[in-house]
Amino acid sequence: MERSNHTATEFILVGFTTDPTMQLVLFGVFLGVYSLTVVGNTSLVVLICKDSRLHTPMYFFIGNLSFLDLWYSTVYTPKILMTCISEDKSISFAGCVCQFFFSAGLAYSECYLLAAMAYDRYMAISKPLLYSQAMSVKLCASLVASSYLGGFINSSIITKRTFALNFCSGNVIDDFFCDLLPLVKLACGKKDGYQTVLYFLLASNVITPTVLILASYLFIIATILRIRSTQGRLKAFSTCSSHLISVTLYYGSILYIYSRPQSSYSLDRDKIVSTFYTVVFPVLNPMIYSLRNKDVKEALDKLIK
Repeated sequence: MERSNHTATEFILVGFTTDPTMQLVLFGVFLGVYSLTVVGNTSLVVLICKDSRLHTPMYFFIGNLSFLDLWYSTVYTPKILMTCISEDKSISFAGCVCQFFFSAGLAYSECYLLAAMAYDRYMAISKPLLYSQAMSVKLCASLVASSYLGGFINSSIITKRTFALNFCSGNVIDDFFCDLLPLVKLACGKKDGYQTVLYFLLASNVITPTVLILASYLFIIATILRIRSTQGRLKAFSTCSSHLISVTLYYGSILYIYSRPQSSYSLDRDKIVSTFYTVVFPVLNPMIYSLRNKDVKEALDKLIK
């Protein structure tokens, strides 16, 4: 990518703290969380691939979500671990571009994938007799492929526009990775056109999937309310409760950071929130979809035996 003469050749990642003792503590915490993320998501993918009872549309999407979370966490955590134990806090311009591109692409892809999973739950609850026919292998694969394609196309746009800015306010990023808001804070010059592109991408990648998810759940709730038996209602709700928890946690943290006016930005506060959806959320998903899921527990018991 062509850079202007005022653009930094490398960036310095401040991270969370400069205290050596706290850095070692954070290193241990992040290493433990990342290990659980790798083990949890890899195990879930292996279980879904190996057990024929899990070869359904719902588990196909869950498996892809676990794969995406594994990749997503790997974009951030190794660099975080390095900055915790190394005196060198720098990241090259090319490294920052790559991290930004993949983090944005995977984040946008997850937004679309969660929307596709909401549609899957709508079909399973509202149209159970047509579910197997409607949610064909071809359609499920197309929804997943479209999620990745849409995510990385939009990531290409925002990456190109972001790193075309002039970073003439220094090269110190007050964060633990190359994120949008800290980078924009370093930029100078006219940013009106950039803000327009940013709002468009926020609407297309976050707000639009959110509206689709809300619409799906409105139909799901209407269907559940028409079920006469209490047991039937509880069973129908349990099939989408895990997905609803994931959506609430993921979209809640992203909308909190990126949909607020600029006057309310606080990099210290946002740093904590972004840690949640970049590092903590990927380790929570396997727990959300496995601990409360009878089929996954049975598949795990079978694999262990």
